[in-house]
Amino acid sequence: QVQLMESGGGSVQAGGSLRLSCAGSRSTYSSLCVAWFREAPGKGLEWVSSMKTFGGDTYYDDTVEGRFTISQDNAKNTVYLQMNSLKPEDTAMYYCAASDAGYSCRFLLTRGQYNYWGQGTQVTVSS
Repeated sequence: QVQLMESGGGSVQAGGSLRLSCAGSRSTYSSLCVAWFREAPGKGLEWVSSMKTFGGDTYYDDTVEGRFTISQDNAKNTVYLQMNSLKPEDTAMYYCAASDAGYSCRFLLTRGQYNYWGQGTQVTVSS
């Protein structure tokens, strides 16, 4: 069982930055695919970025490539999402999710493929 807790959301102006954190409770935080999703009002849940814990490639949606960076601190069982050059269209509730199914993160892009979810953290970007 993995419990996830997001933090770091807030309100910023366009062009600003935020860093989201996703802390995992499981002592064995290895071999998980951890992803960030977001859901804006009136829109569906969309995948943003993902990576395998304890090393692995990183993946980004085209809308955030070059602006967002996913990273991890294994000692803290935490995955981060550094968000720079924020735009109003980045406004959404951001969720972290984890899968222990063992598949490559490259193929895990939808809600149903992740079995652990955090409660979400709100990001609001004003113009």
